[in-house]
Amino acid sequence: MSQPSAWNLVNPATGEVFRSIEPRSDAQMDALLAHMRAAQRQWRDVPVSTRAAICQEFVARFEGMKESVARDITLQMGKPLAQARGEVNTMLDRARAMIRLAPAALADDVQPAREGFHRFIRHEPLGIVLDIPAWNYPLLIAVNVVVPALLAGNAVLLKHSRLTPLCGDAFAEAFAAAALPPGLLASVHITHDAVSRLIQSRAVDFVSFTGSVEGGRQVYRQASAQLIDMGLELGGKDPALVLEDANFEFTVPNLVDGAFYNAGQSCCAIERIYVMRPLYQRFVDAFVAEVEKYKVGSPLDESTTIGPLAQNKTRDLLDAQIAQAIERGASLLTGGKRISGPGYFYQPTVLANADHSMDLMREESFGPVIGIMPVDTEQQGVELMNDSPYGLTASIWTEDSGRGEQLAHQTNAGTVYVNRCDYLDPELAWTGIKDSGHGCTLSHLGFGYLTRPKSFHLRTRTKG
Repeated sequence: MSQPSAWNLVNPATGEVFRSIEPRSDAQMDALLAHMRAAQRQWRDVPVSTRAAICQEFVARFEGMKESVARDITLQMGKPLAQARGEVNTMLDRARAMIRLAPAALADDVQPAREGFHRFIRHEPLGIVLDIPAWNYPLLIAVNVVVPALLAGNAVLLKHSRLTPLCGDAFAEAFAAAALPPGLLASVHITHDAVSRLIQSRAVDFVSFTGSVEGGRQVYRQASAQLIDMGLELGGKDPALVLEDANFEFTVPNLVDGAFYNAGQSCCAIERIYVMRPLYQRFVDAFVAEVEKYKVGSPLDESTTIGPLAQNKTRDLLDAQIAQAIERGASLLTGGKRISGPGYFYQPTVLANADHSMDLMREESFGPVIGIMPVDTEQQGVELMNDSPYGLTASIWTEDSGRGEQLAHQTNAGTVYVNRCDYLDPELAWTGIKDSGHGCTLSHLGFGYLTRPKSFHLRTRTKG
């Protein structure tokens, strides 16, 4: 069998190739998987406290790699260096949170005493977990699975995006330095065909995939045919509803940040905004003024707030969405164009008077563009937020917390915020509905998808 072809890593800020990646062959993968299977059989019997100590050491080792890892993120997908450093810090905090949650989440569930019996449910590891993270938050998406899976007693095969493979290698390097037993975590560079082969041959026991809806459907079809469980995070078209009693000076900059951080390349980024009509024009004017403070430029410049898009093809999508929205009556208030020169840069863009006849308000943009629409009632706002094939997050902005919670209850999304957006709390379940995904990561519930329940029904007395 021939060796798969290498691929190039391209710096999206310059369009230049800076690294070539050699994928593993099928024979190399077969040998690796046999080693991982043997290592996991021993790891499953290691106490959770020992697993947690190794994960704590991983955190310490990774922290020492912060600057080099942040720079690698910037070179691979264009995130401004300051934001890349922030991602490293957030990833470490998230890992610490999952380590804290592990002992209670993985403890046996002992059932009420019954004379002559001892009954409990144990959370046993699945085996080998295949984690396929996306490129937009290459550390945060990966850590959601890698650390809890290892804490739960699994081995992890980390197949990172073709755009950000060096981030997978950083996980492997830090865990090796932390003395994780060999064979329990492997960062592999393989083709889509090789991934399909792993799933179809049942070489893995669980698959976690973060990416496009279509990509998720393809992987889900393959896994379901083999009765392999999956976790899917597939993006969103996340809305915000701004009520007339919102704290205006707080709401505007927070929503601008929620829409344009990481150049809008986040599955939980704000992608559409609904504003109560009495506040609408004031909100739009302030929003545009805040956006125009943002600086587009080299992601290695510490003052840059928006770097390039990770992929050039996204600019074609944004061009099409903006053109259609204008044709159907939206007003372009700022931005709306590619930035000439090398790299995949795009102006931060705001369109007002948007509506649901436009792809801008219905289909994922995954770039620095936002549509804003007036609404006449809060109920209309909720109905529009729910009028979407996606359901990852939504946010409501009001000074009335009771009102916010009531509207959150009516909103169809895996996470609903009040006066916050574009944020993951590791102690809360990260989950989506509809086309946004299936399953759950983070929180104590996330461990449930990386283990299987095994019931122990022990009769302790057979005489008397």
